[in-house]
Amino acid sequence: MSARDWVEKDYYRELGVAKDASEADIKKAYRKIARENHPDTKQNDAKAEAKFKAAGEAYGVLSDPEKRRQYDEARTLFSGGRFGGFGGGRGGGTAPGGFSGGFDVGDLFGGGGARGAGAPGAGGLGDLLGGLFGGAAAGAGTAAGPTPGMAGTRPREQRGADVETDVRIDFAEAVGGTTLPLRLASPARCNTCGGNGAKPGTSPRTCLTCGGAGVVSRSQGAFAFSEPCRDCSGTGSIVDDPCPECGGDGVSTRSRTLTVRIPPGVDDGQRIRLAGQGQPGSRGGPAGDLFVVVHVNADGAFGRSERNPDDLTLTVPVTFPELVDGTTITVPTMDGKVSLKVPAGSQSGRTLRVRGRGVRRKDGRTGDLLVTIELSVPQRLSPEARDALDAYAKATADHDPRADLTRRAEAAARRETAS
Repeated sequence: MSARDWVEKDYYRELGVAKDASEADIKKAYRKIARENHPDTKQNDAKAEAKFKAAGEAYGVLSDPEKRRQYDEARTLFSGGRFGGFGGGRGGGTAPGGFSGGFDVGDLFGGGGARGAGAPGAGGLGDLLGGLFGGAAAGAGTAAGPTPGMAGTRPREQRGADVETDVRIDFAEAVGGTTLPLRLASPARCNTCGGNGAKPGTSPRTCLTCGGAGVVSRSQGAFAFSEPCRDCSGTGSIVDDPCPECGGDGVSTRSRTLTVRIPPGVDDGQRIRLAGQGQPGSRGGPAGDLFVVVHVNADGAFGRSERNPDDLTLTVPVTFPELVDGTTITVPTMDGKVSLKVPAGSQSGRTLRVRGRGVRRKDGRTGDLLVTIELSVPQRLSPEARDALDAYAKATADHDPRADLTRRAEAAARRETAS
């Protein structure tokens, strides 16, 4: 990215967000633009492709807190002619932007004044320029052209921005793990030129004006100034014969397919990191990372235990005779069926454990299947069943299932009366 981009491009406007927008708002705006202008949905649409690339470039800066801070500082310092278009005053006059004579603007660039170029502790705008444009703005000299401290200095590499995408999988895939192909259309390092922007067989040459630093210094009267090199746009190098694929940017939008391995037991909302698969870096810098957010579809029968996510849950209906007399039932698992013994006299809501039938991690950990038995009450009864139920009610009339609760209520009433 050139120095001029930091000053002239309004990345907030590209995404349609306010300058004080939160990270979440920036991400939401980028996703909306990327989805509406994705090359897969709007093929052969140059305008949509331009919007897609511009949004990606803006998101690459605004999603990175450090890059966003540097961008905001650069815009504040340079936009609107605050420094008079990088100009200065004459002699002892007043410099555009309100600086009076006797104040050396070179001090802002970490040089000039009493300390001189490259003096220990020199900072100010030179440090900012070094962070933005990748080169040291050391010592704004008193003569036009690059200072000795800039000669041979190469712009620093910049890491690419991280990217986030979403996938949705079934519950069984989340439990057992799976491998998914992920097709992406995103800015990536140009394969034709390898990211240097030059046509194959040629190479970018070092800018002679700035010596590869990306910034130059010049003097005007009593003032000394540093500014992005106009010949190389602050990149430190010049491409004489641009790459036909990327037009000299070193970055092109292309579709690619990645293989994403989802581990067994992945949770809903969990992020999986694919190192080096994000946006490409600039000036040969490393690419960012790709984070895949996994969303898991709910299952109609199975669930995950809140206490231990490796344990699966299942509710199985049983009849009243099965609870009273006990029985052996067949229950499904994620990989087959098992037989489960229901002890006689079991209460509805009791949970039985089937060991080793939960999530099986690659490190050897294995969860269990927690089966909750639940009394199934028929909605309608046949005449024979109604007669049998009435006979059962008469035979068990002396049994009061709420007797303990009744005794507790009576005891509480007596204590209330006594007090």
